[in-house]
Amino acid sequence: MSHEKCLKHVKTPCTSVAPSLVRVPVAHCFGPRGLYKRRFCAVCRKGLEAPGVRCEVCELHVHPDCVPFACSDCRQCHQDGHRDHDTHLHHWREGNLPSGARCEVCRKACGSSDVLAGVRCEWCGVQALSCTGTPGSSPCPLPQAHSVCSAALAPECTFGRLRTMVLPPACVRLLSRNFSKMHCFRISESTAPEPGEGDDSVDGSAPAGPGREVMALESSKQTLKIFDGNDAVQRNHFRAITVPRLAKSQEVLEVALRAYYITEDPQGFQLQALPAPALVGDTGASGKVWSGGTTEEEGSRGPGARDVPSIVRIPEAWIIRALPRSQEVLKIYPAWLKVGVAYVSMRVTPQSTARTVVLEALPLLGRQAEGLKSFQLVEVLMGSRQVQRAVLADEEPLLDRLREIRQPGASSLRPPLWTGRGEARPLVLCSACPHSPQTSLRQMSQTRFYVAESRVVAPRVSLFVGGLPPGRSPQEYSSLLDEAVASKAGLVSMSHVYSAQGAVVLDVACFAEAERLYMLVRDTAVHGRPLTALVLPDVLHLKLPPDCRPLLVFVNPRSGGLKGRDLLCSFRKLLNPHQVFELTNGGPLPGFHVFSQVPCFRVLVCGGDGTVGWVLAALEEMRHRLACPEPAVAILPLGTGNDLGRVLRWGSGYSGEDPFSVLVSVDEADAVLVDRWTILLDAHEAGGGEESVADAEPPKMVHMSNYCGIGIDAELSLDFHQAREEEPGKFTSSWGSGADLWGSDSDSRFEKPRMDDGLLEVVGVTGVVHMGQVQGGLRSGIRIAQGSYFRVTLLKATPVQVDGEPWVQAPGHMIISAAGPKVHMLRKAKQKPRKAGTPKDVRADGAPAPDGDSK
Repeated sequence: MSHEKCLKHVKTPCTSVAPSLVRVPVAHCFGPRGLYKRRFCAVCRKGLEAPGVRCEVCELHVHPDCVPFACSDCRQCHQDGHRDHDTHLHHWREGNLPSGARCEVCRKACGSSDVLAGVRCEWCGVQALSCTGTPGSSPCPLPQAHSVCSAALAPECTFGRLRTMVLPPACVRLLSRNFSKMHCFRISESTAPEPGEGDDSVDGSAPAGPGREVMALESSKQTLKIFDGNDAVQRNHFRAITVPRLAKSQEVLEVALRAYYITEDPQGFQLQALPAPALVGDTGASGKVWSGGTTEEEGSRGPGARDVPSIVRIPEAWIIRALPRSQEVLKIYPAWLKVGVAYVSMRVTPQSTARTVVLEALPLLGRQAEGLKSFQLVEVLMGSRQVQRAVLADEEPLLDRLREIRQPGASSLRPPLWTGRGEARPLVLCSACPHSPQTSLRQMSQTRFYVAESRVVAPRVSLFVGGLPPGRSPQEYSSLLDEAVASKAGLVSMSHVYSAQGAVVLDVACFAEAERLYMLVRDTAVHGRPLTALVLPDVLHLKLPPDCRPLLVFVNPRSGGLKGRDLLCSFRKLLNPHQVFELTNGGPLPGFHVFSQVPCFRVLVCGGDGTVGWVLAALEEMRHRLACPEPAVAILPLGTGNDLGRVLRWGSGYSGEDPFSVLVSVDEADAVLVDRWTILLDAHEAGGGEESVADAEPPKMVHMSNYCGIGIDAELSLDFHQAREEEPGKFTSSWGSGADLWGSDSDSRFEKPRMDDGLLEVVGVTGVVHMGQVQGGLRSGIRIAQGSYFRVTLLKATPVQVDGEPWVQAPGHMIISAAGPKVHMLRKAKQKPRKAGTPKDVRADGAPAPDGDSK
């Protein structure tokens, strides 16, 4: 609902109208359920008192049972070959703003903890004031935004303060059919039940969410289960409505339609009772039908009416059926952007085909001079979780197609679909297929028809496969994959081989084959080691702006008491999610591969010392393949030691700072050089002998950035590490972290240590007591040596740790030496004092700051 004076400023439509106004349909990536305090559902606009779900890429929060009604209006993060363009407009999202948010234009507060209020661009973060209404007061509420404020802003988005760090969507290409961002980011999708599974509605105006309190029904009311199609019956996905027992059939039908956000004329629908037990596809005349009150007798008799004999049991489950129509009014959208209208409306009759619709639509869209062969009609299902397309054959009867969507179960077979590649394929009928006749009635509002140019987009999918045995040749990797997943040689080629990491990148020239390989690889193990599958985009480096230095972000979600999970989601929302990589999905290699042609970029590593060392080691191995061989690396300390983070002023650990402020600090950081060291571990028995040599471990090499510990400190770290592995949530600081082993006293024998002097300092401790004193800052270690090359002989198995990663090393030699070129790191700039009178909720660039940002 809306204030009367604000009706002319209504900007965000209700749920039933919103799908028709989506500019570019992009599916969401809903993660697992969670508790989101002071957040509101974008569909029903009620508060998320119970666990809800959120999109991992944009600021959309919904109830689990409202997910099917959410618009596919997630951020467009890449080009897909269908509607490519270079102009990027603001992507507005309503409500759920920080408490201190202020309008960019009028500077008034635009956030609210009581209602969905304010709008915010999902890319640049610009916020604007909106009117507020009463949440949940209507099944079709009308959110509104002040057009006075929004009109004052330019429509083009410049990506705001982070524009030099953001990977522009126009520079990312991902040709896909059924692949989504879920496949790129490996987000664990929510296992929430679909609408109606065990949920009841309290007032009949909107579905009740899981865990909501259901009041005891009065004796004068009853609850009915409403299904909107055969597919909903098969899955037992229903919406529960509560109506008076003496309600007329017309009233019951209207409540049922509102439960599914259907605002069309109720005269075009009817309710049909489901037999017990309900038979899927049984649309016979045996079930009672409410036709919307076509006669006075039927209109006066509803479920539970008093004149019904007591022996007759009124069914509790009903299905909405659409009555046959002799014609339809259809919206046709142009699949290009240089048209002055969003869509044109056309009347579809039984004689209308896809060809005739295109012929009638072209003059209305100003393209009458071009021939029919240059265009085709495309059907797009804009599901909240997936957007799918199908090219219609020229002779496809369009009214029949609409009837199948409106009347689920009306037929069991359909003509073949034209794939757009010069071949027809039969339609496989299944409940998951968007074009199956066993669908739901609400899909009519989620189905859109485009007039698109008839251009053939050559399928090409880059599939990263990790977890293979390292050190093999391309031919051996090809044989392993043929044996494991039987890849088709004519459709699959190996574009990149990373032998040292045991990974390859496959170029797949068929969407169906790419989908098959992705599903097989993720469930396959080679030599007892599970494989990793990841769909990678292409970065169009030639289209990057001259001042763009995109930030490549690596996040270890297991570091620092599992704090990385929230940061992963935050960085995906602030940046392009295609530049944020989760290290548990293939490690750092996929990120460096995607950025291999970017001429200038920076890196942010979110994790502990071990995670930083992991990324730096991968960078060292990939350096010769990168167009930017020496990217500067920043650190967001998430681990338990974070010694390198302390030295570079990033702090002792992450304590909930605003992620936006973290990115701003990275952008303002100074580049410095840091030494890197190589440790060669050559294990063998000190006494020699043939048996000892045969049983010895093969030599291996590790890289070091901070420290190498031998003996007592490594033993304590190993015990600490094992305890942390069992209960990671209880260990958020590190034993001995931040201790000053060398000390600050001057010494004529040694030079003052620096992180770029090419010298390694060697110190020692006498025992546990001394180690505790060093940790407490009472003493420093015993200075032993300072140099660039060391050789240590272990006479027995000894605990060793490198950058916080401990293990037990077999007897043998350890050779420590400088590792080639120094590493470019980013050191956080010193905090500048804030000028007196500068408000805390305004950033330096004048943009409103989220909670916790006082820059």
